[in-house]
Amino acid sequence: GCQMNVHDSQWLARALTARGFTETPLEEARVVVVNTCSVREKPEQKVMSALGRIRQVTGGDPGVLVAVAGCVAQQVGAAFFERENQVRLVAGSDGISGAPEAIERLLAEPDLRLSLLDFTSHYVEREAGAEGPCGPVAYVNIMQGCDNFCAYCIVPFTRGRQKSRATPAIMAECRARLNHGAREITLLGQNVNAFGRDKSGDGVSFARLLAQVAALPGLERLRFVTPHPKDMGPEDIAAFAELAPLCPRLHLPLQAGSDAVLRRMRRKYDRRGFLDLVAALRAARPELALSTDLIVGFPGESEARRSGRSFPGQDSARGSAGTPAAPSDTSGSAQPALAGRPRRQGNLPAYRRQKPPGRRGRRTQLAGTRPLGRAGSCRSAGACGPYGAHGPGARHRGKKAQPHGPTDR
Repeated sequence: GCQMNVHDSQWLARALTARGFTETPLEEARVVVVNTCSVREKPEQKVMSALGRIRQVTGGDPGVLVAVAGCVAQQVGAAFFERENQVRLVAGSDGISGAPEAIERLLAEPDLRLSLLDFTSHYVEREAGAEGPCGPVAYVNIMQGCDNFCAYCIVPFTRGRQKSRATPAIMAECRARLNHGAREITLLGQNVNAFGRDKSGDGVSFARLLAQVAALPGLERLRFVTPHPKDMGPEDIAAFAELAPLCPRLHLPLQAGSDAVLRRMRRKYDRRGFLDLVAALRAARPELALSTDLIVGFPGESEARRSGRSFPGQDSARGSAGTPAAPSDTSGSAQPALAGRPRRQGNLPAYRRQKPPGRRGRRTQLAGTRPLGRAGSCRSAGACGPYGAHGPGARHRGKKAQPHGPTDR
């Protein structure tokens, strides 16, 4: 799933730990939580497979409480109760905040089943959970949901409408993560740079929030995902030049190089506007590493309309099931684009080798506690010494540019 999905899982683990639960192997577990993603079709297919595996390992024991949370839970809802007898809790993307309390209640009432699927009108703060040391990289939610309704995207239907989190709560969590060992913070949101532009906003803009977080003592690196090009204003661009902790790394989804396709996608920008935005970002931070998403084979797209070319850090996909752009009909002009996808994706290694960022001979500070650390641009780099010997914040002299793009997998 997305980074927010990962963050939800980490928070739920801390919340349950604070309530006295301990992590254990599946064979010994009395509570199993499956946090799900539906931004693409394959993760959805894996959910039922995972539930079947749980049933097999646990012998279908009705005393084992299985909870399904996240975006697939939001889509499928109470139907999970009919598909798997062990499932007794279904918690959607907003309902997950009530999952810890619901799990305790279900353990006390073995015949009960609960569904937490209602969307909230504002960002609901979650219980703090167990405190303790964390790794060098921490994720912090600053908003939830999206109001864009792009033709191919399921997010507004699974994460709800946009709800900005209160700035004091964001700052408090950032301080807590830094106090427990984090050196890098990634701010999360489905449309992260639209922070504050909804009825839950408290008057603090996204650029102002970046400045406040960047000024926190102990913070060495700051990132954010995922922005929308149409919401990237001059003050957001200027932040890359003005805020030292803000990493020279940005994932900026393009989705298509054709204005006609972008209009059908409801993206609310055109090719020229996107290129102008990239030029402004490069002017503000020349060493900025950019990556993107491109949808190949969007309904109605033809080979002639596909313009532009691939570049390092590209990811490609198709529309999510249940959206206006879902590929229910593969006839007509979409076929040439679909047929050409393997060929174009096969060219990616060649494109990625053309202009790798020149870091040979330059010193880069890595964040991580493993031999593969992460540079500010998100490129992986090896560090000398035995496993973990270099520690977080180790410095590494680049030897050879990697052929892959600056994606963070």
